[in-house]
Amino acid sequence: MKMLMPMIALLLLLPTRSAFSETPPLPTKDTPIVCDKAARTVSFLAQVNGKYFYQPTRHFAVSASGSNGDKAILRGLVSAIDFHNALLEIGAVAGENMSPENKEVTHVQGSAFTVRVSWEGADRPYGIDEVVIDSNKKPIQMKFGGNLANAKKMNTGCLLCLDSCPVGIVSNSQYTYGAIEKRGEVEMRGNKAVLPPDGTTVIVTLQLL
Repeated sequence: MKMLMPMIALLLLLPTRSAFSETPPLPTKDTPIVCDKAARTVSFLAQVNGKYFYQPTRHFAVSASGSNGDKAILRGLVSAIDFHNALLEIGAVAGENMSPENKEVTHVQGSAFTVRVSWEGADRPYGIDEVVIDSNKKPIQMKFGGNLANAKKMNTGCLLCLDSCPVGIVSNSQYTYGAIEKRGEVEMRGNKAVLPPDGTTVIVTLQLL
C-alpha cells in the first residue's frame, strides 16, 4: 500500500488527455480542404505558380479547375463552392455587398480573416503580407465577400482576390476592383524570396477573426 501511494500521487499530477492540444487536421490529396471549427480555420491545398513572381496579378488563389486557374499566385486544389461552404461551416458571415455595377467604388465587406501559407520544410507558417508583395506596402485585409451565385455563374474559380471582387469568395478590402489591372494603383506579386519554387504544394489557412 505504501508503494502504491507515490504512484497514485504521480498519476494525479499527469495532465489528462483533454489537457493536450490536439493537432488540427491537415488537408490531403484525397481531402484537399478541411475545417477546424474549434480553431475557426479552413485550410486547403494549392500549388505555387512561379509565373507571378515576375509579373503582377490581382489573383492570390484560384481553383485550378476554373477559367482563371492559371492567373493566380497559387493554384487552388479545391472548388470555389467547397471553399465558400467551408467558411460558412466555421461561422464566417458573407458581406454580399459587391456587384458588377458597384465593384469599382465598393470595398468588400464580410467576416475578416488572417491568411497564412505553409509547406513541407518551411520554418513556420508565413502571413499573406509576407508571401505577397504589395507595391504600396499596404496590409492585405481579406474579407468574406460571399458571391456564391456569381462564382457559379462565371466559373472563374476565384478563391481569394487581391482587390475587392464581385465573383471571388474572399477578397482584399484594401482596394476596389480595377485597382491592379485597370487603374494601376498598385502591383501585386508573389514573393519569390519567401515562397517555395514553382509547382510546390502548399497549405493555405484562413482563420476567422
